[in-house]
Amino acid sequence: MDEYILQTFGLTKQYGKIKAVQNINMKIKKGDIYGFIGKNGAGKTTLIRMITGLVTPTKGEIQLFSEKSEKTESISLSRIGSIIEHPALYPEYTAYENLELRSKLLGICEKDSINKVLQFVDLTDVDKKKVKNFSLGMKQRLGLALALLGNPDFLILDEPTNGLDPDGIVQMRKLLKRLNGEYGITILISSHILGELSKLATRYGIINNGILVDEFTSIELEERCKRYLRLEVDDAVRSSLILENALKTTDYEVLPKNIIKVYDLLDKSGEICLELAKNSVKIYSIESNGEDLEGYFMSLMGGSDHA
Repeated sequence: MDEYILQTFGLTKQYGKIKAVQNINMKIKKGDIYGFIGKNGAGKTTLIRMITGLVTPTKGEIQLFSEKSEKTESISLSRIGSIIEHPALYPEYTAYENLELRSKLLGICEKDSINKVLQFVDLTDVDKKKVKNFSLGMKQRLGLALALLGNPDFLILDEPTNGLDPDGIVQMRKLLKRLNGEYGITILISSHILGELSKLATRYGIINNGILVDEFTSIELEERCKRYLRLEVDDAVRSSLILENALKTTDYEVLPKNIIKVYDLLDKSGEICLELAKNSVKIYSIESNGEDLEGYFMSLMGGSDHA
């Protein structure tokens, strides 16, 4: 039986007449890296704020760690680490001092916890350096360290790679993969860098205008965005026989109007054309098609704006 870290039921947040989030039913399984995608203003941060207890829902229910009782709400929230929008850092303090202050607020007495998270995010060599002199990548890693204090089971990150250079993005990706793979932490990542997200996420949710448009796994995404050769011919039936008998493939799909999608032989379009022509099949067009996560997202959104 699946174990869910987070489930929401009809979750809605309304400000006056504006519904920022509408009737969201989201599911995140234990062990997921959940990529949460949407355009600016789509409702991502509002939803995250409700999950972390910073905003009260207008209606609906949030269930964390399979716990429904109001008495367990504070316990559930203590098992969550988060970075929302920007890490809350004190620029005049060092990394250690920032973590020390957060530890006191969380009631964590073990000083060894600070050294462990500093080591994990590779900030052990900046003892006396004030945060105001950190690079953006160092600040993001310190924000992650703050979120990891208290050993959370569920990590919620709002745009953790925003503004980072390629090296910083790769570094953050490696850290998140380690947290998920080695420590079993379930992660919700809100991001608009879709190419990078596709290298991390095991499951996705797409939100548009406050509505959860779709949820799907990375395997389902791979199937939906599968690359193929699109053929338009004069006789799809005869072409199918040629594909099977002469080219030895059954991995194709026949669509209306004599359109055929061939899912293998992607580098053999010339051979396909030659074989069809030899058998008197007219080819009106042949082209390579398929989408990545960004293309699929844009097709769902029906526009060209950035996520």
